[in-house]
Amino acid sequence: MLALAANFDPNQISTKREISAAAINVSGRQRMLSQRTALLSLRLVCTQDQTEQEKLRSQLLADIDLMETSHNGLLNGDEKMKLSGHLSPALKAMYFELPFHLDRQIRSYIAQVRALAQASTRELTQDNPYLRYIQDAADAQLLTALDAVVDRYQKENEAQQLALDIHRAELYCQSCGATAAAKIQAEKLQKALQELKQTQAQLIHSERISSLGQLVASLAHEINNPVSFVHGNLSFATNYVQELLDLVSVYQEHYPQFNRAIQDKIEQIDLEFLSQDLPQVLSSMTVGIDRICQIVRSLRNFSRADESEMNLFNLHEGIDSTLLILQNRFKAKNNCPRIELVKEYGNLPLVECYAGQINQVLMNAIANAIDAIEERMVQGSYPHPMIQIITAVVGKSALIRIADNGIGMTEEVQERLFDSFFTTKPLGKGTGLGLSISYQIVVEKHGGELWCESTPGQGTEFWIKIPLCQGVKAEATSVSAASPFICAGNPETPIKWDKEEKGEKLLL
Repeated sequence: MLALAANFDPNQISTKREISAAAINVSGRQRMLSQRTALLSLRLVCTQDQTEQEKLRSQLLADIDLMETSHNGLLNGDEKMKLSGHLSPALKAMYFELPFHLDRQIRSYIAQVRALAQASTRELTQDNPYLRYIQDAADAQLLTALDAVVDRYQKENEAQQLALDIHRAELYCQSCGATAAAKIQAEKLQKALQELKQTQAQLIHSERISSLGQLVASLAHEINNPVSFVHGNLSFATNYVQELLDLVSVYQEHYPQFNRAIQDKIEQIDLEFLSQDLPQVLSSMTVGIDRICQIVRSLRNFSRADESEMNLFNLHEGIDSTLLILQNRFKAKNNCPRIELVKEYGNLPLVECYAGQINQVLMNAIANAIDAIEERMVQGSYPHPMIQIITAVVGKSALIRIADNGIGMTEEVQERLFDSFFTTKPLGKGTGLGLSISYQIVVEKHGGELWCESTPGQGTEFWIKIPLCQGVKAEATSVSAASPFICAGNPETPIKWDKEEKGEKLLL
């Protein structure tokens, strides 16, 4: 651009135009002066008035001086008249070579006019040789030569103007091309910068997720040891307690008469209530420890670190592990009703994938569904918040549909949903990376599909399609669904919230 600007000099073009126009004007002036001096010469010869003669002599000398000055300016240059003195080869030939030899003709003409203007009164007759020369030259040879030169100046000016216009047009085209190239380069740099920022943010996010996964896996492992110990011994404790209670019952049967101290102790501990409540306490402890074991297994499944290569993975286990981790967010709170969960699991085979990354996608999708419901409840509570999860095999892919009847999204939001750093959540609640990374995981790393359908005020449904195989032939073993329901009909039929829902309703 700088080089083009340096070559494209409007002042230089303007100067060339002025010089060319000045040369044409001077050439035309010479033609006019030749006709005028010829007329003045004839009047000088014809008049008998001495005063008129002197006036005509003065005019002739002034005009011929001007003609000589103009002629010298054309040949040698004149700054005042804006003449450069640089003639083209064609003009030089016209001035100094036959057939025109205009320089000789003009100088001879000037000399003849000067001689006539300076002649005595008695020499001023119509037979004067100076007059005859002037009349012949002005009417024929000199006039023809001057017309040819003026025409040549005009043609060269037009050619020069055309060349300048072409040059300017070429420079303009080059400038436009350079501007377009610079714009494209700037867009590429901007895109590269955006991708760099996105990659950097995703690396930071991935590092955090990886660190969190390692921490969760470590905690799950540490918790698993004492929990396994308690879980393993709780059944023995239950049996031992039951045997002791049985022994007490046998004692009561064979020794109905107790001494006073034993009777007081029985009454103090309320043996009858203890005998009934203790097994229930142990049963509740068993249920609780089973729940803890389930949570630990879910944490371990969710934070799987086997990301170096793809493995066969049970998607239902991934969904259930994610739901278990998010179970607290389904509960009723702050005058908001509990979120109902409906699962419709089809018979899915093991899917070849990066398990930890797919769990991250499921976590983002389900967490967003909960956020949408909570936002709708904040704006105006409604009686039946619900999330529905459907799985099925569609062609050679596993389909996961996660639908909510939350606040929904506009078309403008849907168009930017998977853009990096785009979020509709308040500052501090969303980074705008979750769905962007989810799209990268599903589409780029697994060759699948990820899209959503949403209507403002009615809800949103995410569709996740993951190929069953990723180049390595996966086993076709069917995995039992976590719920016995097998999705009937077309698995891609849109979810209708105004109808009675099928599937397994879970209270988390």
